[in-house]
Amino acid sequence: VAMAATRTVMRAVRVFEFGGPEVLKLQSDVLVPVPKENQVLIKVHACGVNPVETYIRSGTYARKPALPYTPGSDVSGVIERVGEHVTAFKKGDRVFTLETVSGGYAEYAVAAANRVFPLPDKLDFRQGAALAVPYFTAYRALFQKGCAKAGETVLVHGASGGVGLAACQIARACGLKVLGTAGTEEGMNVILRNGAHQAFNHKDPNYIERIKECTGSRGVDIIVEMLSNVNLDADLKLLAHAGRVMIVGCRGSIEINPRDTMSKESSIIGVSLFLATEEERHECATAILDGIEAGWLKPVVGLEYPLEKVAKAHEDIICSSGARGKMVLLL
Repeated sequence: VAMAATRTVMRAVRVFEFGGPEVLKLQSDVLVPVPKENQVLIKVHACGVNPVETYIRSGTYARKPALPYTPGSDVSGVIERVGEHVTAFKKGDRVFTLETVSGGYAEYAVAAANRVFPLPDKLDFRQGAALAVPYFTAYRALFQKGCAKAGETVLVHGASGGVGLAACQIARACGLKVLGTAGTEEGMNVILRNGAHQAFNHKDPNYIERIKECTGSRGVDIIVEMLSNVNLDADLKLLAHAGRVMIVGCRGSIEINPRDTMSKESSIIGVSLFLATEEERHECATAILDGIEAGWLKPVVGLEYPLEKVAKAHEDIICSSGARGKMVLLL
Protein backbone atom coordinates (compact mmCIF):
# COMPACT_ATOMS: atom_id res chain seq x y z
CA VAL A 1 0.00 0.00 0.00
CA ALA A 2 1.42 3.39 -0.99
CA MET A 3 1.42 5.78 1.96
CA ALA A 4 1.86 9.48 2.64
CA ALA A 5 5.53 10.46 2.71
CA THR A 6 5.38 12.29 6.02
CA ARG A 7 3.26 9.94 8.11
CA THR A 8 1.95 6.45 7.52
CA VAL A 9 -0.56 6.07 10.37
CA MET A 10 -3.04 8.39 12.06
CA ARG A 11 -5.73 8.57 14.70
CA ALA A 12 -9.22 7.94 13.33
CA VAL A 13 -12.62 6.85 14.60
CA ARG A 14 -13.70 3.48 13.24
CA VAL A 15 -17.08 1.75 13.34
CA PHE A 16 -16.90 -2.07 13.13
CA GLU A 17 -20.57 -2.76 13.91
CA PHE A 18 -23.76 -0.71 13.86
CA GLY A 19 -25.13 0.28 17.25
CA GLY A 20 -25.07 2.96 19.95
CA PRO A 21 -22.40 5.63 20.48
CA GLU A 22 -20.16 3.02 22.14
CA VAL A 23 -19.41 1.44 18.73
CA LEU A 24 -17.32 4.52 17.82
CA LYS A 25 -13.73 3.32 18.40
CA LEU A 26 -10.79 5.74 18.33
CA GLN A 27 -7.74 3.98 16.90
CA SER A 28 -4.21 5.32 16.58
CA ASP A 29 -2.85 2.93 13.94
CA VAL A 30 -5.13 3.65 10.97
CA LEU A 31 -3.33 3.99 7.65
CA VAL A 32 -3.24 7.51 6.25
CA PRO A 33 -5.31 7.34 3.03
CA VAL A 34 -3.76 8.13 -0.32
CA PRO A 35 -5.50 10.48 -2.79
CA LYS A 36 -6.26 8.94 -6.17
CA GLU A 37 -6.84 10.93 -9.34
CA ASN A 38 -9.16 13.91 -8.87
CA GLN A 39 -8.85 13.57 -5.09
CA VAL A 40 -7.01 15.50 -2.37
CA LEU A 41 -5.63 14.55 1.05
CA ILE A 42 -6.57 17.02 3.80
CA LYS A 43 -4.90 17.45 7.18
CA VAL A 44 -8.07 17.79 9.25
CA HIS A 45 -8.30 20.58 11.84
CA ALA A 46 -12.02 20.27 12.62
CA CYS A 47 -14.95 18.10 11.57
CA GLY A 48 -18.66 18.83 11.87
CA VAL A 49 -20.96 16.42 13.70
CA ASN A 50 -24.38 15.96 12.08
CA PRO A 51 -27.48 14.12 13.35
CA VAL A 52 -27.51 11.96 10.21
CA GLU A 53 -24.16 10.45 11.28
CA THR A 54 -25.83 9.04 14.40
CA TYR A 55 -28.61 7.46 12.30
CA ILE A 56 -26.05 5.87 9.96
CA ARG A 57 -23.97 4.61 12.92
CA SER A 58 -27.05 3.02 14.49
CA GLY A 59 -27.79 1.06 11.30
CA THR A 60 -31.32 2.48 10.98
CA TYR A 61 -30.64 4.82 8.05
CA ALA A 62 -31.49 4.08 4.42
CA ARG A 63 -27.83 4.36 3.40
CA LYS A 64 -25.45 1.97 5.15
CA PRO A 65 -21.70 2.17 4.55
CA ALA A 66 -19.67 -1.02 4.32
CA LEU A 67 -18.11 -1.91 7.65
CA PRO A 68 -15.69 -0.89 9.03
CA TYR A 69 -15.92 2.80 8.21
CA THR A 70 -14.97 6.24 9.54
CA PRO A 71 -17.89 8.69 9.94
CA GLY A 72 -17.79 12.39 9.10
CA SER A 73 -18.33 14.46 5.98
CA ASP A 74 -17.76 18.18 6.53
CA VAL A 75 -14.16 18.77 7.52
CA SER A 76 -11.98 21.84 7.40
CA GLY A 77 -8.21 21.82 7.22
CA VAL A 78 -5.21 22.19 4.95
CA ILE A 79 -4.39 20.37 1.72
CA GLU A 80 -1.60 17.87 2.40
CA ARG A 81 -1.36 16.21 -1.03
CA VAL A 82 -3.19 16.32 -4.34
CA GLY A 83 -3.89 13.40 -6.63
CA GLU A 84 -3.39 13.35 -10.38
CA HIS A 85 -5.30 15.88 -12.50
CA VAL A 86 -6.10 18.15 -9.54
CA THR A 87 -5.38 21.74 -10.56
CA ALA A 88 -7.78 23.72 -8.34
CA PHE A 89 -5.81 23.08 -5.12
CA LYS A 90 -2.21 22.77 -3.94
CA LYS A 91 -0.46 21.72 -0.75
CA GLY A 92 -1.04 24.29 2.01
CA ASP A 93 -4.44 25.57 0.79
CA ARG A 94 -7.08 26.13 3.50
CA VAL A 95 -10.25 24.25 2.54
CA PHE A 96 -13.59 22.85 3.69
CA THR A 97 -15.47 19.85 2.33
CA LEU A 98 -19.05 18.83 1.66
CA GLU A 99 -18.19 15.16 2.00
CA THR A 100 -15.19 12.86 2.23
CA VAL A 101 -14.25 9.54 0.70
CA SER A 102 -12.39 8.14 3.70
CA GLY A 103 -14.32 9.74 6.61
CA GLY A 104 -13.85 13.00 8.48
CA TYR A 105 -13.46 11.86 12.11
CA ALA A 106 -9.74 11.44 11.48
CA GLU A 107 -6.45 13.33 11.38
CA TYR A 108 -6.33 13.01 7.59
CA ALA A 109 -9.16 12.62 5.09
CA VAL A 110 -9.37 12.05 1.36
CA ALA A 111 -12.05 13.93 -0.56
CA ALA A 112 -13.02 14.28 -4.22
CA ALA A 113 -11.66 17.61 -5.45
CA ASN A 114 -15.14 18.68 -6.66
CA ARG A 115 -16.48 18.35 -3.08
CA VAL A 116 -13.76 20.65 -1.71
CA PHE A 117 -13.97 24.45 -1.52
CA PRO A 118 -11.56 27.22 -0.50
CA LEU A 119 -11.92 28.32 3.13
CA PRO A 120 -11.80 32.14 3.25
CA ASP A 121 -9.30 33.70 5.65
CA LYS A 122 -12.21 35.44 7.43
CA LEU A 123 -13.18 32.10 9.00
CA ASP A 124 -11.24 29.84 11.36
CA PHE A 125 -11.18 26.04 11.01
CA ARG A 126 -13.93 25.56 13.61
CA GLN A 127 -16.21 27.77 11.51
CA GLY A 128 -15.03 25.97 8.38
CA ALA A 129 -16.34 22.69 9.80
CA ALA A 130 -19.71 24.39 10.38
CA LEU A 131 -20.13 25.46 6.75
CA ALA A 132 -20.87 22.77 4.22
CA VAL A 133 -23.68 20.49 5.40
CA PRO A 134 -25.62 23.17 7.33
CA TYR A 135 -25.39 25.96 4.76
CA PHE A 136 -25.76 23.81 1.64
CA THR A 137 -28.79 22.13 3.23
CA ALA A 138 -30.35 25.44 4.28
CA TYR A 139 -29.81 26.99 0.83
CA ARG A 140 -31.20 23.89 -0.90
CA ALA A 141 -34.27 23.83 1.37
CA LEU A 142 -35.03 27.52 0.90
CA PHE A 143 -34.30 28.09 -2.77
CA GLN A 144 -33.61 24.94 -4.78
CA LYS A 145 -36.58 23.05 -3.33
CA GLY A 146 -38.66 25.68 -1.48
CA CYS A 147 -38.56 28.38 -4.20
CA ALA A 148 -38.37 31.10 -1.52
CA LYS A 149 -38.83 34.69 -2.65
CA ALA A 150 -38.00 38.01 -1.02
CA GLY A 151 -40.97 39.27 0.97
CA GLU A 152 -42.20 35.82 1.96
CA THR A 153 -42.31 34.67 5.59
CA VAL A 154 -40.21 31.68 6.64
CA LEU A 155 -40.49 29.80 9.93
CA VAL A 156 -37.32 27.92 10.88
CA HIS A 157 -38.45 25.23 13.31
CA GLY A 158 -35.49 24.31 15.52
CA ALA A 159 -33.54 27.35 14.43
CA SER A 160 -30.70 27.32 16.96
CA GLY A 161 -28.83 24.34 15.49
CA GLY A 162 -26.37 24.34 12.60
CA VAL A 163 -28.89 24.12 9.73
CA GLY A 164 -31.38 26.37 11.53
CA LEU A 165 -28.95 29.24 12.04
CA ALA A 166 -27.73 28.88 8.47
CA ALA A 167 -31.35 29.13 7.26
CA CYS A 168 -31.94 32.24 9.40
CA GLN A 169 -28.84 34.00 8.06
CA ILE A 170 -29.52 33.10 4.41
CA ALA A 171 -33.24 33.92 4.52
CA ARG A 172 -32.65 37.29 6.21
CA ALA A 173 -29.96 38.25 3.69
CA CYS A 174 -32.29 37.32 0.82
CA GLY A 175 -35.14 39.53 1.99
CA LEU A 176 -37.48 37.11 3.74
CA LYS A 177 -39.24 37.76 7.03
CA VAL A 178 -37.66 35.23 9.39
CA LEU A 179 -39.35 33.59 12.37
CA GLY A 180 -37.50 30.98 14.41
CA THR A 181 -38.13 28.57 17.26
CA ALA A 182 -35.78 27.28 19.95
CA GLY A 183 -36.18 25.47 23.25
CA THR A 184 -34.23 27.80 25.55
CA GLU A 185 -33.87 31.51 26.26
CA GLU A 186 -30.25 31.32 25.17
CA GLY A 187 -31.24 29.59 21.94
CA MET A 188 -33.82 32.28 21.20
CA ASN A 189 -31.19 34.99 21.72
CA VAL A 190 -28.79 33.22 19.34
CA ILE A 191 -31.53 33.08 16.69
CA LEU A 192 -32.25 36.79 17.03
CA ARG A 193 -28.55 37.62 16.67
CA ASN A 194 -28.39 35.57 13.48
CA GLY A 195 -31.16 36.89 11.27
CA ALA A 196 -34.51 36.05 12.87
CA HIS A 197 -36.93 38.95 13.17
CA GLN A 198 -38.80 37.13 15.94
CA ALA A 199 -38.11 34.08 18.10
CA PHE A 200 -40.53 31.69 19.81
CA ASN A 201 -39.95 29.08 22.50
CA HIS A 202 -41.34 25.79 21.20
CA LYS A 203 -41.70 24.58 24.79
CA ASP A 204 -44.32 27.28 25.39
CA PRO A 205 -47.71 25.50 25.04
CA ASN A 206 -49.13 28.54 23.23
CA TYR A 207 -46.26 29.16 20.82
CA ILE A 208 -48.28 28.08 17.75
CA GLU A 209 -50.92 30.71 18.57
CA ARG A 210 -48.19 33.32 19.04
CA ILE A 211 -46.82 32.55 15.58
CA LYS A 212 -50.32 32.84 14.09
CA GLU A 213 -50.76 36.23 15.78
CA CYS A 214 -47.39 37.33 14.43
CA THR A 215 -48.43 36.55 10.83
CA GLY A 216 -51.80 38.26 11.21
CA SER A 217 -53.60 34.92 10.71
CA ARG A 218 -52.24 34.78 7.13
CA GLY A 219 -49.78 32.02 7.98
CA VAL A 220 -46.20 31.40 6.88
CA ASP A 221 -45.08 30.72 3.33
CA ILE A 222 -42.24 28.30 4.11
CA ILE A 223 -41.37 26.18 7.12
CA VAL A 224 -37.88 24.70 7.38
CA GLU A 225 -38.51 21.70 9.63
CA MET A 226 -35.79 19.90 11.63
CA LEU A 227 -38.07 17.54 13.62
CA SER A 228 -40.97 16.67 11.36
CA ASN A 229 -42.04 13.60 13.33
CA VAL A 230 -43.04 15.98 16.15
CA ASN A 231 -44.08 19.15 14.32
CA LEU A 232 -45.49 18.31 10.88
CA ASP A 233 -49.15 18.17 11.90
CA ALA A 234 -48.94 21.61 13.54
CA ASP A 235 -46.82 22.94 10.64
CA LEU A 236 -49.58 22.22 8.12
CA LYS A 237 -51.99 24.35 10.16
CA LEU A 238 -49.50 27.25 10.23
CA LEU A 239 -49.04 27.51 6.48
CA ALA A 240 -50.39 30.25 4.24
CA HIS A 241 -52.11 29.44 0.94
CA ALA A 242 -49.62 27.54 -1.28
CA GLY A 243 -47.24 27.25 1.67
CA ARG A 244 -44.44 24.68 1.76
CA VAL A 245 -42.99 22.57 4.57
CA MET A 246 -39.38 21.62 3.85
CA ILE A 247 -38.50 18.38 5.65
CA VAL A 248 -34.85 18.65 6.68
CA GLY A 249 -34.91 16.38 9.75
CA CYS A 250 -37.03 13.49 11.04
CA ARG A 251 -36.65 10.88 13.76
CA GLY A 252 -39.77 8.79 13.27
CA SER A 253 -43.33 8.72 11.95
CA ILE A 254 -46.29 11.02 12.55
CA GLU A 255 -50.00 11.02 11.77
CA ILE A 256 -51.32 13.95 9.74
CA ASN A 257 -54.63 14.84 8.12
CA PRO A 258 -54.08 15.27 4.34
CA ARG A 259 -57.07 17.63 4.26
CA ASP A 260 -54.78 20.19 5.88
CA THR A 261 -52.83 20.25 2.61
CA MET A 262 -55.97 20.41 0.45
CA SER A 263 -57.48 23.42 2.19
CA LYS A 264 -54.43 25.56 1.38
CA GLU A 265 -52.98 23.65 -1.59
CA SER A 266 -49.83 23.34 0.46
CA SER A 267 -46.83 21.08 -0.13
CA ILE A 268 -44.64 18.81 1.97
CA ILE A 269 -41.22 18.57 0.35
CA GLY A 270 -38.34 16.37 1.46
CA VAL A 271 -34.82 17.79 1.30
CA SER A 272 -31.75 15.60 0.74
CA LEU A 273 -28.37 17.16 0.09
CA PHE A 274 -27.20 13.69 -0.96
CA LEU A 275 -29.38 13.98 -4.10
CA ALA A 276 -28.10 17.41 -5.22
CA THR A 277 -26.65 17.55 -8.73
CA GLU A 278 -23.19 18.90 -9.49
CA GLU A 279 -24.78 22.12 -10.76
CA GLU A 280 -26.87 22.48 -7.59
CA ARG A 281 -23.84 21.95 -5.36
CA HIS A 282 -21.95 24.57 -7.34
CA GLU A 283 -24.86 27.00 -6.94
CA CYS A 284 -24.88 26.40 -3.16
CA ALA A 285 -21.12 26.91 -2.93
CA THR A 286 -21.24 30.15 -4.91
CA ALA A 287 -24.04 31.57 -2.73
CA ILE A 288 -22.21 30.60 0.46
CA LEU A 289 -18.81 31.97 -0.56
CA ASP A 290 -20.52 35.19 -1.71
CA GLY A 291 -22.23 35.43 1.69
CA ILE A 292 -18.93 35.04 3.53
CA GLU A 293 -17.37 37.71 1.34
CA ALA A 294 -20.30 40.07 1.92
CA GLY A 295 -20.03 39.51 5.67
CA TRP A 296 -23.54 38.30 6.50
CA LEU A 297 -22.67 34.62 6.58
CA LYS A 298 -20.96 33.76 9.87
CA PRO A 299 -21.10 30.15 11.06
CA VAL A 300 -21.93 29.78 14.76
CA VAL A 301 -19.92 27.02 16.44
CA GLY A 302 -21.68 25.30 19.31
CA LEU A 303 -20.32 22.47 21.44
CA GLU A 304 -16.73 21.38 20.72
CA TYR A 305 -15.25 17.96 21.49
CA PRO A 306 -11.81 16.37 21.14
CA LEU A 307 -11.74 13.21 19.02
CA GLU A 308 -11.52 11.13 22.24
CA LYS A 309 -15.02 12.33 23.21
CA VAL A 310 -16.72 11.40 19.93
CA ALA A 311 -19.18 9.01 21.65
CA LYS A 312 -20.27 11.83 23.98
CA ALA A 313 -20.74 14.12 20.97
CA HIS A 314 -23.02 11.54 19.31
CA GLU A 315 -25.00 11.17 22.52
CA ASP A 316 -25.35 14.93 23.06
CA ILE A 317 -26.42 15.84 19.51
CA ILE A 318 -29.49 13.59 19.91
CA CYS A 319 -30.25 13.83 23.63
CA SER A 320 -29.28 17.31 24.82
CA SER A 321 -31.93 20.01 24.51
CA GLY A 322 -31.26 23.46 23.14
CA ALA A 323 -28.64 23.45 20.39
CA ARG A 324 -26.66 26.65 19.94
CA GLY A 325 -24.76 26.36 16.71
CA LYS A 326 -22.91 23.56 14.90
CA MET A 327 -21.29 20.79 16.93
CA VAL A 328 -17.66 20.13 15.94
CA LEU A 329 -14.83 17.72 16.67
CA LEU A 330 -11.41 19.34 17.06
CA LEU A 331 -8.22 17.59 16.00
